[in-house]
Amino acid sequence: MKRRLALLLAPLLLAGPAAAAEGILPGYWETTNRLISPIPQKKVEKRCITPQEVAKFMEGPSNRHYKCTYPTKSFEGGKILLKGTCRSKKGRVVDVSGQGSYTPTTMQLTANIATEWAGLTIAGRASTDARRISDTCPSAAVAQSN
Repeated sequence: MKRRLALLLAPLLLAGPAAAAEGILPGYWETTNRLISPIPQKKVEKRCITPQEVAKFMEGPSNRHYKCTYPTKSFEGGKILLKGTCRSKKGRVVDVSGQGSYTPTTMQLTANIATEWAGLTIAGRASTDARRISDTCPSAAVAQSN
C-alpha cells in the first residue's frame, strides 16, 4: 500500500498551475516532494522544464500508473485549486484535491488524497515546494527530458 501511495503521489507532487500567461517559466527546477501522511517520505528532484513542457507540467498530475482528471482546475492570480480523481490501470479510484500558490519561479502545493483499500478508507496528505534554480538547463538535464 505504501508503494502504491508513493506511485500516485509522485506525479501529484510535481503538479503545477494550468498553462496561463502568468504561469511558471521554463528552466531548471528543483522540487521537494513530501508525503506527510500516512507514512512520511521526502524526495528532492531537479528537472529541466522546456517551453514545450510547461503546459504539460502545469496541467496536473498523471503518470503511467494513474490517469487523472481534474474537473475543478483553477490557476488565477497566483493561486492553485485542483479537484478530481485518478484511476489506476486496475480500476482503483483515488480522490484528489489540492491547493497552493505559484509565481513564475516558485510553486507550493498541498494535496489531500483518499482511496479505499481492503474496505477501509485510506487518506493521505502531501506537499510540493518547487523553485526555478536557473534560466537554462544543464546539458545532461536537457538530454534526460527528451
